[in-house]
Amino acid sequence: MLGERLRELRLSHKLTLRELAKQAEVSPALLSQLENGVTEPSLSTLRKLATVFQSEISALFSEPNAPMVHVSRPGERMRLTAPQGEISYERLTPGRGDLEVLQATMAPGSVSAAEARGHESTECVVVLQGEVVVEIDGDRMVLVQDESVTFDSRLPHRFCNESTEPARYLLAVTPPTP
Repeated sequence: MLGERLRELRLSHKLTLRELAKQAEVSPALLSQLENGVTEPSLSTLRKLATVFQSEISALFSEPNAPMVHVSRPGERMRLTAPQGEISYERLTPGRGDLEVLQATMAPGSVSAAEARGHESTECVVVLQGEVVVEIDGDRMVLVQDESVTFDSRLPHRFCNESTEPARYLLAVTPPTP
């Protein structure tokens, strides 16, 4: 699904694997693996590709023929990882562009981004397991299992796991613009 979309975008921009790799500052081998579904992309790689395509990361996941009814099953979901595998995301929704729900697993000591940043959306975070520190516009709040926060994501924000245990949370974003 992501691989097909990357190939479609690359070809529509009339780029070879090598040309896209050079512009995105990644290896042609990595792009080939992504297009063929052999490996999962990092958020850093997705940001670089979106920049080359002059689009939001969400455009990389849009599915023009997304089903009106979508069933999400473990082991069949699109996965994304942050640098060094500290955070992994599984997408629970199809790429229709109206709503994105991700299930995140965050290793102890990891953060969603080096610095808080904002984007045009509304987000809701629901902690499923462990503890997640949510930083929004300079305020810090500690959320534990079954607690949630909803906020205007134009405010600079990021998520941290400052505990010694893994954390899991759901992240809903509408519209999905990272």
